[in-house]
Amino acid sequence: MGQLNIKDDALIADAKALAELLGTSTTAALREAVQVRLAAERAAREDKVRRKYEALVAIGRESAKLFPPGATSDHSDLYDENGLPR
Repeated sequence: MGQLNIKDDALIADAKALAELLGTSTTAALREAVQVRLAAERAAREDKVRRKYEALVAIGRESAKLFPPGATSDHSDLYDENGLPR
């Protein structure tokens, strides 16, 4: 894997300060910070997908109430025995 060359002095200072607070190396501090943020972003995206899925399921449940009892999705009620529209 390649190297990461950081040229942002403020970021380097923050990474060193974090490492000092954690009592670890700068690399380990950056690794932990990136892993925490990555996990949070993945969780947020999974939550967004879950909420969209739940919203679609709710729409399906509500729209199902609009169909008359016994209605099917084969559309046989729309066509006669010859396949022509009723």
